[in-house]
Amino acid sequence: MQQSKEQRVHGVFEKIYKNYDQMNSVISFQRHKAWRKDTMKRMNVQKGTKALDVCCGTADWTLAMAEAVGETGEAVGLDFSQNMLKIGEEKVKNSHFPNITLLHGNAMELPFEDNSFDYVTIGFGLRNVPDYLQVLKEMQRVVKPGGKVVCLETSQPTMIGYRQMYLLYFKYIMPALGKMVAKSYDEYSWLQESARDFPGQKQLADMFREAGLTDVEVKSYTGGVAAMHLGYKR
Repeated sequence: MQQSKEQRVHGVFEKIYKNYDQMNSVISFQRHKAWRKDTMKRMNVQKGTKALDVCCGTADWTLAMAEAVGETGEAVGLDFSQNMLKIGEEKVKNSHFPNITLLHGNAMELPFEDNSFDYVTIGFGLRNVPDYLQVLKEMQRVVKPGGKVVCLETSQPTMIGYRQMYLLYFKYIMPALGKMVAKSYDEYSWLQESARDFPGQKQLADMFREAGLTDVEVKSYTGGVAAMHLGYKR
C-alpha cells in the first residue's frame, strides 16, 4: 500500500534524527543559522511574550525563542517525531532555560486555544506537511491579534542558471551527502523532492494572505534558496 505524505515524512524523520543537525549544516553550508538569526532580528521578539515553534524538530529555533522571550516569557516547541523531540529534550536539559515546553503533536491540528501566542514560527518544516495552507491557518488561529506568524523555508531561486544549479544540487548532491554522512540516501532523496515541489516566494505570500494574515513581508536569502515570510494577525 502506498504511504501518505504524512506517513512517509514521519518515517523519514524518525530515521534521520541522529544526524539531522549535522546534515542541516552540511546541506546549507552553515547558512541556515545566519538566516534564522536575521529572521529573529526582523521579528523583534519582546521579553515576557509567548512563542510557539511548529515542527520544531530538534528545537534549535525553540531555544532561540526561549532566550529571546526571557525568563518571564514562554517558548513551546511542537513536533510529530518523537525521535527528533528526544534530541531537542537533551538540548533543553543542557540549556538550563526554565521556560521551554516540548510537545508531541500535529501541525495540521494544533492542540492550543485560539489567540494563545504572540509569535508562531515554523522553520524548514512547512514543506513536509500534507497541506501547507491548513498549517498556516492553524498558525493564524493560535496567534494573538497583533501577533506574528513566521516561516523560514527553502524556496525557489528565479535567477537563470542559479536555479538550474540549485535543482541539480538538491536532486543529486544532497541525497549523496545524505548517504555519505547520515547513511540515509532514500530519506534525503525525499527531502530534495519536498524542497523542489515547495511554492515560490510569491505563491507562499499569497497563501499567508489566504490564511488570514496581513502586511506580509518576504525576505530572500542566498539568491533565493531560502526565504522568510512574516505575516500579522489583525
